[in-house]
Amino acid sequence: MAKRLKILLLPPPDGRSERQKYITKAIDGQHDLSVYDRRAPMEPQFVGIHVVIDYGAQGIPEMADIAQSVQLWQLLSTGFDHFRVDHWRRKRIPVANCPGQTSAVPLAECVMMLMLLLSRRWPITQRSLCESKLHEPLGMELANHYLGLIGFGASGRELARRARSFGMRIMATDVRRISKEEQQDFGLEFAGGAEDLEHVIRNSDYLSLHLHLNSETRHIINSERLRLMKPTACLINVARGALVEEKALYIWLAERRIGGAGLDVFSREPIELNNPLLSLPNVVVTPHIAGVTEQTLERRAACAAENIARVAAGLEPLYRVDS
Repeated sequence: MAKRLKILLLPPPDGRSERQKYITKAIDGQHDLSVYDRRAPMEPQFVGIHVVIDYGAQGIPEMADIAQSVQLWQLLSTGFDHFRVDHWRRKRIPVANCPGQTSAVPLAECVMMLMLLLSRRWPITQRSLCESKLHEPLGMELANHYLGLIGFGASGRELARRARSFGMRIMATDVRRISKEEQQDFGLEFAGGAEDLEHVIRNSDYLSLHLHLNSETRHIINSERLRLMKPTACLINVARGALVEEKALYIWLAERRIGGAGLDVFSREPIELNNPLLSLPNVVVTPHIAGVTEQTLERRAACAAENIARVAAGLEPLYRVDS
């Protein structure tokens, strides 16, 4: 029989308490849920806690040091590049994230939005509105343009589905082998491995990044690889800001050596208002909202609830990232 657990929720650091309702609803009174209070002493709040739900992977090592009864540290995010997994591993506290499919659909939809805004030269349309100009600027259709996907996980596959319906021609590269069945199902004209990265960059009209951030992928798009892009091509990044060498990107955009960029993530967040990227007419930006939807929060809460139920039943949690 499953036991009743004590759950501690680390809430959003910016006080967005309304987002806690998704966790409360998913747990549905089956366990004892408390909310961490940053103003109160840390150690007493972890006494007897079985599961920590960590909104945005904000846990600090001092928490792991005192979490003696914790059987699962559940991250309410997919990425964990700023989370000290190695420290939790040393403390033998299992850590799980929410898999990519929990946010894949909104990420794909955001990429489509950014590509459409770039293809219609959105910043210039706003200037035309202010100047009472009609029929300017001249836009481009997405159909028959090549979309290159760097990473073909959950969000890359969802993007391929949508881009295909717009008549785009799709290429993808991934560290794993993309099967013949996937190539056919998602309409890929080219599917390659990590060794084919530069081929995809060189031949894409829109290049979209779908990678985790780690030591191997940091600045994977640098000046050398920007040099491979078509002068009309656009870079899209809704994954992690540090995948792109931002200073190099600014130079290539400012000098019009590539066509444009659609960015939802940045090296430093929130982006500073004096960041020179914000001044460019060939750049469209959003404030890290790609995966932030009600449905994403519901799916991630359900993922956490599933893992809590498994711990309560004495089972191994799913989606561990510490092993």
